[in-house]
Amino acid sequence: MATGTEPPQVDKGVHEATRAAIGARHLRTDRWWLAPALTAAGLLAFIVYSTWRAFANADYYAAPYVSPFYSPCLAENCEPMRSGPNWEIFGSWWGLSPALLILIFPLGFRLTCYYYRKAYYRGFWASPPACAVAEPHKKYSGETRFPLIMQNIHRYFFYAALPVAGILTYDTVLAFRDEHYEWGHMGLGTLVFLVNIVLIWAYTISCHSCRHIIGGRLRHFSKHPVRYRLWGWVGKLNARHMQLAWASLFSVALADLYVYLVASGAFDDPRLF
Repeated sequence: MATGTEPPQVDKGVHEATRAAIGARHLRTDRWWLAPALTAAGLLAFIVYSTWRAFANADYYAAPYVSPFYSPCLAENCEPMRSGPNWEIFGSWWGLSPALLILIFPLGFRLTCYYYRKAYYRGFWASPPACAVAEPHKKYSGETRFPLIMQNIHRYFFYAALPVAGILTYDTVLAFRDEHYEWGHMGLGTLVFLVNIVLIWAYTISCHSCRHIIGGRLRHFSKHPVRYRLWGWVGKLNARHMQLAWASLFSVALADLYVYLVASGAFDDPRLF
């Protein structure tokens, strides 16, 4: 017998008939939608920019700077970079942008990162859009089925991201030259590259997988004092993983944009000494 107090059933997501009968979609009074909206906007902006730059195949090298999107350059159609990471593993048959050969590794590392999963799950898929806000999906299988089960290869992308970060470190060292490849010089671009590589390394080693690899499976920390100390350091960085994820995302885009502006002739790289 109906009492008139039952909340209406909504046959969608967590409000379908087989779930708890809660009439209100949420009880939050704050602007809960703002965080996922800003996240989606930020990630979408980076996706659009990086896609354009990856397919541009131009203005990615201005001695001594090379865009982090194009390093290392693995195709024969790369611009020659003196002492730079030119490894022509892919011959003349590769006609597309060489950035497409290398970006898959850092992008794969970020896409499968635990923080970025949370970011785009909430920002794009509304799963869930925010804490205490119902998600619109009828089913939730987590990351146990294709394609989301592929997120579990994050550790392997971490292994691939390490040499890429090492090569970008080498590019930063080469940035202490001038346009004539003479050492002992520093430009504004050198500072941009320095900030970028520091943030990239901080983001990379603050990764959850890195923390687990260093000390996650140790039974007795007292027997492994060095690994325990490293585990503690990585743990402190891991607490800032979200901030480092965003900071390094912006810095790598800024480094590419700087190289693009110099290479396209928009302005000359100011020399500090």
